[in-house]
Amino acid sequence: MKSFLLLVAALFSLSSYAQNQDLLSGKFPPGELKKVLIPQAQWAPFPKRDDRAGWAKADQNLMKAYLKKAESYLNYQWPYIPATKSLLIERTGDRDQFQAVSFEKREVLGTLLLAEIYENKGRFVDPIIDGVWSICEESFWGVPAHLPKSKEYAGLMDVSKPFVDLFAAETATYLAWVDYYLGDKLDAVSPQIRKRIYNETNDRIFEPLMTKPHGWMTKTANGRAPNNWNPWICSNWLNATLLLEKDDEKRTASVAKLLDVLDEFLNPYPQDGGCDEGPSYWGAAAASLYDNIAMLNLASNNAFQYVYADEKFRNMGRFIYRAQISEKYFLNFADADPQPGMAATMIYRYGKAINDPDMMKFGAFYRQPEDGTIGKFHYFRHFYSLFMQDEYQKAPQGLPLPKNVWLPDLQVFAARDQEGTTKGFYVAAKGGHNDESHNHNDIGNYVIYYDGQPLLIDVGRGTYTAKTFSNKRYDIWYNCSDYHNLPTINGQNQPPGMSFKASNVTYKADNATTQFAVDISRAYPKEAGVNSWQRTIRLNRGKNVQIDDVISLQTANSLTQHLMTAYPAEVGKPGELIIHYNPKGGQPKNFVVKYNPKQMQPSVEKVKLDAPEDRGIITKWGDTIYRINFTVLTPKTSDKLNFVVASE
Repeated sequence: MKSFLLLVAALFSLSSYAQNQDLLSGKFPPGELKKVLIPQAQWAPFPKRDDRAGWAKADQNLMKAYLKKAESYLNYQWPYIPATKSLLIERTGDRDQFQAVSFEKREVLGTLLLAEIYENKGRFVDPIIDGVWSICEESFWGVPAHLPKSKEYAGLMDVSKPFVDLFAAETATYLAWVDYYLGDKLDAVSPQIRKRIYNETNDRIFEPLMTKPHGWMTKTANGRAPNNWNPWICSNWLNATLLLEKDDEKRTASVAKLLDVLDEFLNPYPQDGGCDEGPSYWGAAAASLYDNIAMLNLASNNAFQYVYADEKFRNMGRFIYRAQISEKYFLNFADADPQPGMAATMIYRYGKAINDPDMMKFGAFYRQPEDGTIGKFHYFRHFYSLFMQDEYQKAPQGLPLPKNVWLPDLQVFAARDQEGTTKGFYVAAKGGHNDESHNHNDIGNYVIYYDGQPLLIDVGRGTYTAKTFSNKRYDIWYNCSDYHNLPTINGQNQPPGMSFKASNVTYKADNATTQFAVDISRAYPKEAGVNSWQRTIRLNRGKNVQIDDVISLQTANSLTQHLMTAYPAEVGKPGELIIHYNPKGGQPKNFVVKYNPKQMQPSVEKVKLDAPEDRGIITKWGDTIYRINFTVLTPKTSDKLNFVVASE
């Protein structure tokens, strides 16, 4: 009897775990899902174009801004994209020339649609038809950077084998909303327009997604969880399916599969909500998951409202303000940008959905005067935004700026001198492993800011080229550990791969100090001969930041500690390295990195920025990247290395 009860308890536990794991797909089996989804013919997520009373509730200033922008596109000449622009990805590695044309066409189409909804006089219908036809005639709705790297493709799409990347899915959304709002006006011109919208979307998006495996749908062969591609593509797949698919059986089947795919993203996501791609990708990762839930609620009379109470989902939202350094700067490990844009209204809506006043204030803080620019991606967010402006414009603003942040699953910590202000020191560091999404080899890396401005930095990423996501990724300097605040050990740097990871990660905090410790020895190859390298990073509030490395090596031939900064630096008197901190709009002052001059000798080099990938570094930081190299004079197999960073 006892063993039976234990078995029942175990089965209940497994059942409970499975239910928790499949938060989305586990709620409604396909038969139930069909019952909760509003049929396509009856669904009106936002007012139809002729519902002028409904559109009177939309923000008129926003609509006028869209109208003004659209008027500049009335005579827009819809460009075709030459094959040679696609071939650039193979010939030179350039992806931007193709993308610039493709993205602009969609932005113009979306702007024209908003203007026609507002004005409703037919003035923009012909330009919209031209745009729809032009886009439908493209060989590939995606971008050449996402083509398979093989001789079979060699930079051009195989139109007989459609597959769905980020921007093919985005394209479907633009066309679906054109169909929803202007279907009658298109039919009045020719029934072939809507027919082509559906046929092209069905052939390029719906059929491939339902019949072919796509790598972004599930974990990779080596076990890496899906990244932002999963929820981002799903959000556009969901928009297009709900709006365009008139067969409710197919529509339900698509949503059911989509929920399975989303759970592949959500199930392995850390409970602490940490985004290993960083804050600039959060807007297409956790935020896109929220987009899916928001749209599903519109399509089901709020049947998915339960998701907003899930603690993991709530933590996923909160990550965006937990990763904030200051008004402009965010924690930018991996390929994240140090100064990402904020999708302010979406953040506010997410915060409201999970009942988080801090997130709502954070979103409201970033509200901007509208100039009619819709941006390139997540087009559907504009419809939500139009109908919330009265509340949003009156909402309280503020930045939470938490004193301490600890994400134990992501192995990231952050601390600042004072809660709610950027004054003084801010320090953050990470553990993790070297096969994270958009990975840099950066286990044990840390950053230090002062008064919200960078001092010791994570350079982040530059311009994406063909090289970025190829087998030459780690030939790019800023992806490598020796261009992070990390050591080179016996001539060895950190390699990529999930097996290269942090260990013995600990965290503790009180009012006076916050401390993060990590052993980075397993992040280095065997050739480095590291038994242990215990790094401790401590914020001593109101005083300094201290970095202590306690090391044990099998051999000690050479050791170099690297520090990265965006300001000129020079060697001062013995034991002091001076960084000439001079932030834009801030007060210049000198900071001292104190070290033991009997142990280490510093030198400073300016990083040469002349590769195609370096254009993005110059855009973010300017041509001002310096690497400071502390060479250990007499390496020992057992030693302690110490830095203290303080103002002069």
